[in-house]
Amino acid sequence: MDRYVVERVKTGIPGFDDLLGGGFPRGTTVLVTGPTGTGKTTFAVQFVYKGAELYGEPGVIVTLEERAQDLRREMLSFGWDLRKYEEEGKIAIIDGVSSVVGLPSEEKFALEDGLNVEGFLRYVYRVVKNINAKRLVVDSIPSIAIRLREEKDIREVLLRLNTILLEMGVTSVLTTEAEDPKRGRISKYGVEEYVSRGVVLLDLVEKDVELKRYLLVRKMRETRHSMKKYPFEITEDGIVVYPSGEIY
Repeated sequence: MDRYVVERVKTGIPGFDDLLGGGFPRGTTVLVTGPTGTGKTTFAVQFVYKGAELYGEPGVIVTLEERAQDLRREMLSFGWDLRKYEEEGKIAIIDGVSSVVGLPSEEKFALEDGLNVEGFLRYVYRVVKNINAKRLVVDSIPSIAIRLREEKDIREVLLRLNTILLEMGVTSVLTTEAEDPKRGRISKYGVEEYVSRGVVLLDLVEKDVELKRYLLVRKMRETRHSMKKYPFEITEDGIVVYPSGEIY
């Protein structure tokens, strides 16, 4: 009997794929979690941008925390020209912020105010199919709860979101907040990690009288992986992970 071989999706994050046997399992849903300022948005956008730049895989970014124009400007600091790939039909950014703050959106893809969960999922599905996306980012889960007024039913919302992502066959990165992962709480609601097939924690540790960034793969189905903490940096070219420099 032939052994099942998991197809891998290269993330475009130097050093990270070495921890996962070559990358994310194709079609999986990965939660990237951590406190504010640890690099979650950069990690997620790098996954989509490098997918388009290096591997010819179109991607969708659902931005629910900052306007698309602000995201584009911020990512230019890494040399990532999102608009270039938008114009080529390789990246689509869904603006989920403008309507919330009461401003008209000038974006090609924008969520309308008052969308319920089903409307949100249908819209994302339509944009994914529009550009034949292979990668998807939703930044962030807490903003979905607030945006869709479904916080009390967050587990059900996430289950439905995860199900439709798996049905679409895209490899997805969802971001969430972890206020104090050192005390064991690695997501804002305490349920996000249970409906994701993978969990990557980004955090800070004090070492030699300064704060260092580290990354931990908490869970990744279909993958043998280390449970050690590995240092990473946010460089002028984006995130770089150092798999030979485990913290412990």
